Amino acid sequence: MVAAALAVCSSALFAGAPALAAPVVSSPAAILIQPSTGDIVFQRRAVQRRSIASTTKLMTALLALERGRLSDTITAVPYPAAPAESVAGLRAGERLTTADMLRALLLASANDAAQAIAVDIGGSRRGFVRLMNERARRAGLRDTHFANPIGLDDRANYSSPADLAKLALLVRAEPFARAVVDRSRAVLRSGVRVRVVQNRNTLIASVPWMNGVKTGHTRRAGYVLVGSARRGGVDFVSVVMGASSEAARNADTLALMEHGFARYRRAVPLLAATRQPLTGRDVATITVKHGDDGEVVGVVPARAVRVVVRRGERAVAIASGLPSELEGPLAAGTRVGTLVVKRRGVVVERVPLVTADALARASWSERHRWLTGAPGLLLMLALVVVGAGSLGRARGRRRARQRRQATSELA
Repeated sequence: MVAAALAVCSSALFAGAPALAAPVVSSPAAILIQPSTGDIVFQRRAVQRRSIASTTKLMTALLALERGRLSDTITAVPYPAAPAESVAGLRAGERLTTADMLRALLLASANDAAQAIAVDIGGSRRGFVRLMNERARRAGLRDTHFANPIGLDDRANYSSPADLAKLALLVRAEPFARAVVDRSRAVLRSGVRVRVVQNRNTLIASVPWMNGVKTGHTRRAGYVLVGSARRGGVDFVSVVMGASSEAARNADTLALMEHGFARYRRAVPLLAATRQPLTGRDVATITVKHGDDGEVVGVVPARAVRVVVRRGERAVAIASGLPSELEGPLAAGTRVGTLVVKRRGVVVERVPLVTADALARASWSERHRWLTGAPGLLLMLALVVVGAGSLGRARGRRRARQRRQATSELA
């Protein structure tokens, strides 16, 4: 899913999608992507460079996840926060696990946690910022640059809706991060001290299908929200930047998500051979060797197959690599081929095809009946012909040797 979506910014809006009214979005810059397809569903100034506030911490989190272990401990460092800053109240020298530092970072948007992570991983704040920009280049974030690990206003700290969507997908590829950003609160432990932090993304608590990702707000950036949602098996990632208020950014995010859900669905592919949807029925049947006339064994996918598609389009499934016949004994669920699933002509899944039922070893009477039946008689006739030919060739070689020997003796 992530690999497909990382190329999202080079995709075009799909001209053949069902005509729907554009979502009402007040934010000056925004994007909505569907990760499975890599489609840009909506965009407004998607590659415009803008201040990003605390969504900067997505890169801080990504580096912590990639360069450390969740069970490691990080020591808090001095952080003189301004009165309006978001902090977890960490005291210098206090030790928390990387997991708890990340919870503070992603939920409470704690600047003191960001500073501690930066010094622990980068050796210094400056060293960590260098790592942030190196990672941004490797991820292909062309409209992104970091000046600090926190998101404080700085003309050199910026990104775009398209780049933030890519970054969110990288973070969400980590199971721990995915679980954290889908929580409304978390408990942090430092020795005997216990803290409770709340998720600043209030949509997580109020909208069941919202599941991430990160908020941000400064005077320069306005209100920013990188959102993610899942409903009916369909995922979306959205970014709104420069909103006028928290209420506006939430409303824009929900409008984008509803727009996406109206355009996409998770569907069962059509079987190419029959043009019928894949169901519990056999995908194909294979003749049983030595079996009764017309005896076959059914072949089915090893698991349910569903693919995200635009409404009005279909994915297609093709059975591949199946043998012409099978001979027992075979257990039910034995792999005999592959179901290749294509969307828009591109392979998106490969699912094993397995036997629907067990296939017993053919009995002596079944083998005897097969041998005395038409297939067996044809086989025996072929063996006789081959054997006769081999015998004739052997006799010819023997006569030739005898003639050569007689000629030699006469000489």
